[in-house]
Amino acid sequence: MKTNIILAGVGGQGILSIAAALGSAALNNNLYMKQAETHGMSQRGGDVQSFMRISDRPIYSDLIAKGKADIILSVEPMEALRYLPYLKEGGYVVTNSTPLINIPNYPDIEIVLQTLRDLPHRIIIDADQIAKETTGQTRASNFVMLGAASPFIEIPFDYLEEGIRSIFSRKGETIVDMNLKALHAGRKFAQENL
Repeated sequence: MKTNIILAGVGGQGILSIAAALGSAALNNNLYMKQAETHGMSQRGGDVQSFMRISDRPIYSDLIAKGKADIILSVEPMEALRYLPYLKEGGYVVTNSTPLINIPNYPDIEIVLQTLRDLPHRIIIDADQIAKETTGQTRASNFVMLGAASPFIEIPFDYLEEGIRSIFSRKGETIVDMNLKALHAGRKFAQENL
């Protein structure tokens, strides 16, 4: 098994928490993992991305070549478009439909969403709304996104649950439960909208 994932978004949207949960899920279950991150101007709403490679065999590079990503998991729709050249044929784009308009010349959101809708393999989800309905807080939308991508990640779902428990256990059961509810809600959406 091998999964190449590009995590993309804007600073403050929880990309690094998704990466930490995925990394913990892999390493705690004897899988190999390599990760490369770019933080951009993350504190000022700049782009943030992480290349993650997870396998049951040794991995020799943390970079993903263009045309080799199995999944682009983006918590911001325009950021999903930025990384399309990396997606392999048959790969999936899983993106939040809610934009974070952080630049004055942000493209028309309907054009962005239509471009994403035209892709053959995609899940477009209003993660902010689902997080709010499920947990009462939009800050769990990053784990809604991870749940929506989970059917396409070659890691058992319970490993992802363990990853969330592992990185958030020190913050208490309330936070763990909130993120697990978000994870399950995202997975349910993806399974119903494939």
